[in-house]
Amino acid sequence: MGIREEMPLLARHEGEWEGTYTYVDAAGKIIDSHRSRLTCTLGDGTDGWDYHQVNVYTWDDGRTEEHRFPGTYLGGGRCAFDTDRLKGEFWGVDDSTIYLSWIYKEKGADLRLFELIVLSEDGAHRNRVWQWISGGTCFQRTLINETRVVA
Repeated sequence: MGIREEMPLLARHEGEWEGTYTYVDAAGKIIDSHRSRLTCTLGDGTDGWDYHQVNVYTWDDGRTEEHRFPGTYLGGGRCAFDTDRLKGEFWGVDDSTIYLSWIYKEKGADLRLFELIVLSEDGAHRNRVWQWISGGTCFQRTLINETRVVA
């Protein structure tokens, strides 16, 4: 069995998503916001990855960023990613929720991010939250709301 069979919830995320990322500090004050377009693809490992995600971010001032996240299926319903920028793992928690844990390599292992992704029952919407933890304290959160634009 492969990633598609052992991670059916992840397979339901396959496609293109548009949304908004809103960053808030510990008091809930907005510190950044931008639009996003994400493409999620499952592979068969022959290209060196089993899961591949491309994130394109766009700010109102015209700035853009693109980041690629190839993932390797570890078996047992777990997937890992290790890029120049990030390293982490993710897995399904229940029929609608995926959990991720990762670090930004340049910031060191003390800064950890924990994310929950909740997929709507109809598969048309995702709601995500990142918690940014340093020294055991959450200093900011990222709130992400997305809509599927291409299945």
